[in-house]
Amino acid sequence: MRVRCVGGIVRDGSGRLLLVKRGRPPGEGLWSIPGGRVEPGEDDAAAVARELREETGLDVAVGALVGTVDRPGPGEVTYEIHDYAAAVTGGALRAGDDAAEARWAAPDEVRALPTSPGLVDALTSWNVLPRGAVNGA
Repeated sequence: MRVRCVGGIVRDGSGRLLLVKRGRPPGEGLWSIPGGRVEPGEDDAAAVARELREETGLDVAVGALVGTVDRPGPGEVTYEIHDYAAAVTGGALRAGDDAAEARWAAPDEVRALPTSPGLVDALTSWNVLPRGAVNGA
């Protein structure tokens, strides 16, 4: 079974990336971009805006599709994740919903954090993160 999901790729004025630390499976304890499942009747932009508001407390304007990845889930589930650029329009940063923490991270910090499998590779291939040494190697 395929489950449609979305994520929001948000940067601040210093080029830092908005990340959340997952508080529940899948990916509990790992850092990722905020996002989640698209609810019935929702389009991707509405889902991105809702997920970011729930997980980070921030309101966003959703932009263009940046990239899509498939990730295995429990059982026969495949998460089909569509990640969109987004810009903060309001709100205050705070962790909420299934996010244990929320923070801004510079590109080198993103590479040093324990992240969801494939996240750094995807963000690098989409030119969200600069190409370079991984974890100082």
